[in-house]
Amino acid sequence: MTQTDRDAENGRDREKDREKEQRGVKRPIVPAAVPEPLQEQIQANFIVVIHPGSKTLRMGRATDTLPITVPHIIARRHKQPGQRRYEDQCLLREGLNATDSNEQRQNGLKMVDQVIWSKKMSNGVRRTPVSAEQARLYNRQIRPAVLDPNSKVNWTNTSHQPEYLVGEEALYVNPTDCYSIHWPICRGHLNIHSGPGGSLTAALADLETIWSHAIQKLLEIPLKDLKYYRCILLIPDIYNRQHVKEVVNMLLDKMGFSAVVVHQESVCVTFGSGLSSACVVDVGDQKTSVCCVEDGVSHRSSRLCLAYGGSDVTRCFFWLMQRAGFPYRECQLSNKLDCMLLQQLKESFCHLDQDISGLQDHEFRTCFPDSPVLLYQLRLGDEKLQAPMTLFYPAAFGIVGQKMTTLLHRSQGDAEDPHDEHFLLTTQSKQDQSSKATTDRKLFPKPAGFEGESNMCDPSEKGSLTHDLELGHTQAECLVGGVDAEETSSALLSRKTAVTQFEGKALGVDKAILHSIDSCASDETKRKMYSCILVVGGGLLFHGAQEFLQHRILNKMPPSFRCLVENVDVITRPKDLDSRVIAWKGGAVLACLDTTQELWIHQREWQRFGVRMLRERAAFVW
Repeated sequence: MTQTDRDAENGRDREKDREKEQRGVKRPIVPAAVPEPLQEQIQANFIVVIHPGSKTLRMGRATDTLPITVPHIIARRHKQPGQRRYEDQCLLREGLNATDSNEQRQNGLKMVDQVIWSKKMSNGVRRTPVSAEQARLYNRQIRPAVLDPNSKVNWTNTSHQPEYLVGEEALYVNPTDCYSIHWPICRGHLNIHSGPGGSLTAALADLETIWSHAIQKLLEIPLKDLKYYRCILLIPDIYNRQHVKEVVNMLLDKMGFSAVVVHQESVCVTFGSGLSSACVVDVGDQKTSVCCVEDGVSHRSSRLCLAYGGSDVTRCFFWLMQRAGFPYRECQLSNKLDCMLLQQLKESFCHLDQDISGLQDHEFRTCFPDSPVLLYQLRLGDEKLQAPMTLFYPAAFGIVGQKMTTLLHRSQGDAEDPHDEHFLLTTQSKQDQSSKATTDRKLFPKPAGFEGESNMCDPSEKGSLTHDLELGHTQAECLVGGVDAEETSSALLSRKTAVTQFEGKALGVDKAILHSIDSCASDETKRKMYSCILVVGGGLLFHGAQEFLQHRILNKMPPSFRCLVENVDVITRPKDLDSRVIAWKGGAVLACLDTTQELWIHQREWQRFGVRMLRERAAFVW
């Protein structure tokens, strides 16, 4: 066919299209001739993935290979002269100064020591006994060597009196400057407390300032252009609904993103690691969460959160080093730069390898503003193994009177969402009772005088309905359809008491994993979870952690599953990626999935319907 013939044929096709349009037949819209991968890239390039942690903010475009990492901290200038300086603590926390804290800590460390000495090394030889006194005699004689009289590290310049400083700049604010220091997230939730800057409004303002700064300065996205961008927000598996609602409102209404998707960290972890099912163990700086995920769904009953993490191990390592005569004697847990040094020492020296035994010599440097660079020698023994083992014996943290374990509770309800979970439960229960009563009347007509029993509920149904500990007295009466009020109240009270006692205990990581897997509904799901335990976060990045955890799970798992599970596989570096960024990578993967299109909450929808959109669009039960 010649070029002239092709032009003539194209002309006839256009003529036919015009005739169809005149007859009212619409021509299909032809998409732009852009290759499919390029379309995804353009779309994902305008999606920002945000993973806010207690100590670190990870943020980036969905197309980025790795996120930017920013210390999740802000320094705010005092508004009035002479205002008292306030600083959120890095390693200190409530519950450490109780009368029996020290006794509990010593008992916990004794349990750790017993485990260490009860196990042989891989060659069958007993570990060499080492006492802290041996290390102490050496360390007390150590004096630092001056490497450089000037550290060349400077305090952040505040001469122009900026209203706020974020990230690294906030960390290096001179304590004598008129700035207060805030970490807006604590143990996975907004850092609400009774001190200055501890209100919900202040925490949200700090978040907005930090995130806006990171977007503008590090991602180089002008804030006025956020109306063209969408956001994927990663939240903990056990989340505070009020806090999530306020953060979504901040992203859409105040910062101006065009749309938001909210998803859980554990599910995003499986996306980022390329696994369909896993028991996800996320050991962060201040919390440890465990959850079983199957085919992109987080099992509600398996979720639990432990109120300790890597920072508690760091503090315990400091105590152990002090007992061994730590030569940097000016070190203080209240000093954030000292806390950063202790974190580095923990990451460099600590391990979970039973084969490393005896005393070893180490060295470290201190490099602080307005100070010389000093080199210290340090001799340590089992302290390097004892500290990370406290994750399995959390009594050694010495935390007393605090809620250490959190289970997922049912929503308390929201005035903005009248058709919430309580409404659905009540409606479903009434419908079930009505249909059951109708069926019973048709199949088993009752003799006269027995109409009064028609409202009674099946005992098994009553048991399942009163299982929920968060239902109030009146709602419980509605759900069980007229059962004895006193009996319902006592059932709820006994379950609440049991849960309160459970949440007061500090479970070790291994016991939390076993509890989470045991909460799964079927044996097949439990078998899957034992076969794939995925450890992420920065709190368990110790040499030998994989083998150590695997050994403990194998020893403690129920005997009935040992023959069913071919292999207990503990994964600490999926795809050889840094385990701290796996959740963020999963959020980036989520941005590219076709099914994500159904999850977007758009700005106009949020402004019109509010929190109801989270219930309608979230990929999990809100």
